[in-house]
Amino acid sequence: MFKVEDKVYPCCTSLTMKYIGGKWKTVILIHLKNNTLRYNEIRKTIPTISERTLSLQLKQLEEDGLISRKVIATDKPPLRVEYSMTDFGKTLIPLLDMISSWGEEAIKWDDKIEVVKK
Repeated sequence: MFKVEDKVYPCCTSLTMKYIGGKWKTVILIHLKNNTLRYNEIRKTIPTISERTLSLQLKQLEEDGLISRKVIATDKPPLRVEYSMTDFGKTLIPLLDMISSWGEEAIKWDDKIEVVKK
């Protein structure tokens, strides 16, 4: 068992899911795995996520140490904010790649999956 702050995780799998679980965290991380992106750039790559959810997920990923948030001062508002993966976050890249690959295989196996054009 593992304890993080006040929460106990019964196994390594549940600990991993603490970091990447949910609908959006892995999607955000996949977009950041090779890129430094601004908030609006992330938003454009994931058009179905709400602004509130994106903000909350970015904050959680930052608190968990998987991404970093860099504020860059500009001559006039708004400030420029960039997000990128930390070294700790980059340790997830092989897992993210495997998750993506599995999804590609699932498309071939599950006839209920419909490919939708953007």
